Amino acid sequence: MKNLVFKFLLFSALSLFMVNCSVSKNNAAKNDKAAKTVDNSSKIKFLNQSKAGFNLFEDTPAEKIWVDSIYASMTFEEKLGQLFMVAAYSNKDTVHFNALDKLVKEYKVGGLIFFQGGPVRQAKLTNRFQAESKIPLFIGNDAEWGLSMRLDSTYRYPWNMTLGAVQDMKLIEELGSQMGKEAKRMGIQFNFAPVIDINTNPNNPIIGNRSFGEDKDEVTKRAVALMKGFQNQGVFSTGKHFPGHGDTETDSHHTLPMVNFSKERLEDVEFYPYKKMFDLGLASVMVAHLNVPSLESRPNYPSSISYNVVTNILKKQLGFQGLVFTDALNMKGASNFKKPGEIDLEAFLAGNDILLFAEDVPTAIQKFKQAYTDTLLTDERLDASVKKILRYKYKAGLNHYKPIETTSLYNDLNRPLNDALQYKLYENAITVIKNENEILPVKDLAQSKIAYVKLGDDSGSTFLTTLKKYTDVTEVANQDIDSLNLDLKHYNTVIVGFHKSDKAWKKHEFTEKELDWLQKLAANNNVILDVFAKPYTLLPIKSFDSIKSVIVTYQNGDIAQQVSAELIFGAIEAKGKLPVSIGTFFKVGDGLATQKLDRLGFTAPENVGMSTEGLAKIEAIAQKAIDGKMTPGAQILVARKGKIIYQKSFGFHTYKNETKVKNSDIYDIASLTKIISTLPNVMQDYDTQKLHLDTLLGDMVPQAKGTDKDSIRLKDFLSHYARLQAWIPFYKTTLDGKQHPLKKYYKFTAGKGFEAEVTENLYIRNDFNDSIIKTILASKLLDKKEYKYSDFTFILLKEYLEKTRHKTLDAISEEQFFSKLGMNNTLYNPLHKFDMDMIPPTENDTYFRHQVLQGNVHDMAAAMQGGVGGHAGIFSNAADVAKMMQMYLQKGSYGGIRFFSEKTFNDFNTCYFCAEGNRRGLGFDKPQLEKEGPTCGCVSKSSFGHTGFTGTIAWADPETEIVYVFLSNRTFPDSNASNRLSKENIREDIQQIIQAAIIEK
Repeated sequence: MKNLVFKFLLFSALSLFMVNCSVSKNNAAKNDKAAKTVDNSSKIKFLNQSKAGFNLFEDTPAEKIWVDSIYASMTFEEKLGQLFMVAAYSNKDTVHFNALDKLVKEYKVGGLIFFQGGPVRQAKLTNRFQAESKIPLFIGNDAEWGLSMRLDSTYRYPWNMTLGAVQDMKLIEELGSQMGKEAKRMGIQFNFAPVIDINTNPNNPIIGNRSFGEDKDEVTKRAVALMKGFQNQGVFSTGKHFPGHGDTETDSHHTLPMVNFSKERLEDVEFYPYKKMFDLGLASVMVAHLNVPSLESRPNYPSSISYNVVTNILKKQLGFQGLVFTDALNMKGASNFKKPGEIDLEAFLAGNDILLFAEDVPTAIQKFKQAYTDTLLTDERLDASVKKILRYKYKAGLNHYKPIETTSLYNDLNRPLNDALQYKLYENAITVIKNENEILPVKDLAQSKIAYVKLGDDSGSTFLTTLKKYTDVTEVANQDIDSLNLDLKHYNTVIVGFHKSDKAWKKHEFTEKELDWLQKLAANNNVILDVFAKPYTLLPIKSFDSIKSVIVTYQNGDIAQQVSAELIFGAIEAKGKLPVSIGTFFKVGDGLATQKLDRLGFTAPENVGMSTEGLAKIEAIAQKAIDGKMTPGAQILVARKGKIIYQKSFGFHTYKNETKVKNSDIYDIASLTKIISTLPNVMQDYDTQKLHLDTLLGDMVPQAKGTDKDSIRLKDFLSHYARLQAWIPFYKTTLDGKQHPLKKYYKFTAGKGFEAEVTENLYIRNDFNDSIIKTILASKLLDKKEYKYSDFTFILLKEYLEKTRHKTLDAISEEQFFSKLGMNNTLYNPLHKFDMDMIPPTENDTYFRHQVLQGNVHDMAAAMQGGVGGHAGIFSNAADVAKMMQMYLQKGSYGGIRFFSEKTFNDFNTCYFCAEGNRRGLGFDKPQLEKEGPTCGCVSKSSFGHTGFTGTIAWADPETEIVYVFLSNRTFPDSNASNRLSKENIREDIQQIIQAAIIEK
C-alpha cells in the first residue's frame, strides 16, 4: 500500500513539474486537480488548540512536492523576483498599472502590497496581476484596524489602543477572525498586523493609537488574540515592528528613530510579545528601520539591514522560522541610508526574506546578480528564502488560486455583523477613570437638568442625539467662557464632549484655550468629561480635582459616541481599563465599574438574536403604506432584550411631501394614551392597595353612586366587559345647525371660566367636563354582557385619578412617569413646549373645529377636556413610547426605579375573560382569540399592548422580549376615509416581519 501511495505521489509530482516547466502560472493554476489528488490536506492546516492557524513549520508530502517542482522550474531571475513585494495602488492611473504589469511579467515579482484605493478596483487589479504571473502572487495589506486603513467603502474597526482597554480576549479574537475573513475575501494572504510595539513613550509620533498599550503582558494577550483570529481564517499575521518601535520620538517614515535601550531591557520588554507569539504560531515578522546601538554597533545603521538584528537575534537567538519582511524600503529610515537597489540587497543579506515596497526592482535585481557573481549571495541563502516563500504560498492555498469574485464584494465586506461586533467592542472598551460621588450613571432624570458643551474640532452630533434619547439635554455654546458659565448656571450637570477626528494620523491634543476652558467649566459646574480621543490627550491636564467624572471613549465614530451616551445613562456598565498611564494621575489598568440601570440601550440586531436583513424588509411594507396613501408617514421602532435595534422614520408629515418625518417628531398617539398615561397611574394605586379588582366604580367616582354603573367592578371595567357604550359624540350638542360652536359653550379667546383650549382660538367652558361625566353615567348600559371596547372606561378613570390626587392627569403622568422614565417628548398639548413643525398634522377637521389639527388632539372628547383625556390626548414619539413599553416588559422597573410590583403587572396582564371570548387584559389589549385582532397572530399569549385610531400600535412580548412601536397619522387629511392601514394589515405585516427576523429563539 505504501509503495502504491509513493508511486502515486511521484507520478503527480512529475506531472506537476512538467506543467510548471512549460506553461505560465495562468495555466499552472490548472494543476489544482493534481495538487488536490496528491493530498486533500493541501488545504490550510491547523495546529493544536494552543496554536494559531497554519501548520507553518511542518511540511506535508504534497506541499514538498509542489514547492520542489515549482522551484525546479524557476530561472535564477524568477527566484530573485520572488523576494520583492512592490507597492500597488488601485486609485492610480494606467501608467501605474502598466508599470506593475511590467514588474509582474518581466521581473517576476513575488507579491504586491496594496495601499490606497477601493475594494472592487483592488480586486480587479489583483485578478489582473495574478493572471499575468507565472507563480501566484502574495497580496499584502496594512489592515491594522481593518481594510479601511487603506481602502474606501470598507469597515473601520477600532485602533489597537482602543482594543487595549478591552478585557475580553475572545472579543479581540472575534475581531481578528472578522478582519481575516474580509482580507481573505479580497484575495489577501498577509495582513501586516498586529502592531505589537509596546508604546512606553506618550510622544511617539507614529505608533501611539496603533499600539495596544504600554504593558508587555497586556499587549501580548491582545496581539495573540488578534493573530489567532487572522490565522484561523487562513490569513497570515505579521508581527511588527521588530525589534520594537514603541519608545521612539521620531517617525521612521521620515528619519531613522533611535531606540537607546540596553539589550537586557529589549529582551525583557520589546522582545517579550514576539517570543510568546512565536511559540503560538506567528506566521511572519516585519523588521523596522531603527537605530538600536545595543544591537547594532555601526552608527545609525538601520535594524532592517542589520545581520545581527535579523539573523543572529530574530532567527537564531529567538528561533523564528517564519517569513521575515522588511518594513517599507521607501521609508526615509532606510532610503536615507542607501539607494534603491542597494538597500534591497543589504536587507536580504541581513536575513530578510521579502523586501517590502522595493522602489527599483530592475536595479535591485542587477545588484543581486552582481552579488551572486561576487559570491556575496549564495545559492544556499537564496534557496532558503525562495523555498520558504513558496511553502507559504502553498499554505495560503495559492497552489489552487482562484480569481476574486467581485459581484457581491461590497456587501460581503460591509455585513451587519460588523456593526454587531463594533458595538460589543466599544461596550467593553469605554473606560471610566474618575466617578466622584458616583455621578455616573445619571440616575434621577426627573431632577436632572443637563447641558452638553462640545470641545474639539470634530462632530459630536451622534453623541448629543443619543444623550437626548434618554432625557432633555441642551447644547450650550458661547464664544466667551464667562458667558458660557453664566448660561450653564441653569443646569446641575454639564457633559463636556471632547471630539477629535477618528482618523489615526490626526492630532488629538487639546488646544491651550480648551484646556483653560475645561478648568473653568469644571470649577463652576458638575462636569462629566468624555474624551473621544486617545488617552494621551489627557496628559496636559494639570489637575482633575474639580472634574467630577472622566470617561475615555478612545475614538469618535458614531457607534463609539452612541455607546458612550448609553454608559452615561446606565444602559450599559463601564468595563474598560486604561491601556496606558496618564502621568501620575491614572495608571495602566485603571478603570471603574459603573452601575447598569435597566434603561433601553442600542445595538445591532445580531447582538440580540435578530437579523438585520430580516428587519430590512420592514421598509417595503412601510413604503407600500405611504405609496398607497394609507398614511403620509410613519415612525417604526423595534427593541429586543433591552436594546433598540431598529428605529426609522418614513414618508412625510403630509401628502405634499414637504417635511420628512424624523425620529424626534411627535405624533398624536390616540388610544395609546390609555396605557401610556392613565393605566400606569391606576396600576400604582392598585399596587398600594388603594384599588383592588373588586373595587366598585361608585367607590372610585362618587358621581356614579346611585346610578346603574355604581356596582361595576374594576376588573370588568378595565376588561371592556362592563356593558358600557363605545362612545358618544359629545361635541355635537355644542354646535348649532351649521356646525358652528355655540356661545353657550365656547369663546374664541381664553377668559374666566373658558380656559380649556379645544384648539387654536377656541376655548370651552371649564365645567364642560362635568357634563361629559354626567352624560356617561346617564348613558344606557348594553343589554348583553359581552366584550365591547369603550372610551368611557378611561374617561372615568381620569376623573378618579384627578379627584383622588388633586392634580390634573397631565401633571400626574409627568410627575409619576414621564419625567422619571426620560419621556421628555411625551405630553398633552405639545404646542405648549414644541414647535408645530415637529408635529405631523392629524386631520383636516371639517365637522367640528374646522381647521387642520396639528398639535391639538384629534379625539373630540379629549379636545373638549382641554386636550387632556384619559383615553386620548398624548403626543409622543416611538422612542418614548418604547420606554414605557420596556418598563412594562420589565414588570414595573426601569432606570433603577420600581414603579409598581411584578405582581401588579402580572395581574393587569391577565386575560380574565378569555373563556367568555373577551381577549382583553386589565387596560391592555391582548392577542386575538380568533382570526381577527390587533396582532399578526404570531406573538405569544403573554404579549400585550394597544392600538390607536390615528394609526398607531405599541406591543410587547415577554417571551421574545420584543417591543414594537408603529406611529402614524393615517387619519390625515380625512379621519372618516376608509382605514386602509388597518384593512391591509400594515401594522400586523410589519409585526410578522419582526417575528420572522428572530434568529435566536
